[in-house]
Amino acid sequence: MSFPSTSQAVTSEPSLATVRALVRAYQAFSSYSETFVRQYDLTPAQFDVVATLGNTPGMSMGDIGEKTLITKGTLTGVVDRLERKGLVTRETPPENRRSVIVRLTATGQQLFEQGFPAHIWDIQQHLEPLDPSEMELLRVLLNRIQSLF
Repeated sequence: MSFPSTSQAVTSEPSLATVRALVRAYQAFSSYSETFVRQYDLTPAQFDVVATLGNTPGMSMGDIGEKTLITKGTLTGVVDRLERKGLVTRETPPENRRSVIVRLTATGQQLFEQGFPAHIWDIQQHLEPLDPSEMELLRVLLNRIQSLF
């Protein structure tokens, strides 16, 4: 396999511009999202866990990890901090003492009921200029890019 020279790679490869646009879009959303969730005194990862647990009877750490974008190593610390804030509890089911179920407290559920709809509404306002066909095309393309890696 022959690799292009540095100057050829920079000037003739549209994938670099595509990746740059993708990363910039992610960074813009990430910055916006972090600012939004900070009003609830949460990090984006903490908000993600609260949003995932909302309207559920609770989940195992493994299930939370699968449904969020948080790695297992980071998830334990995130749940620790949510527990210290009084937003979640951990319970060990008697039938499986190796498992831990994480549940929102009443305060955590209240935060979910206030913050999650507001966040969804705000995201909808930002994406409203895109018509449904553009949204669908974007989802298809992003899923395709994900599958390539």
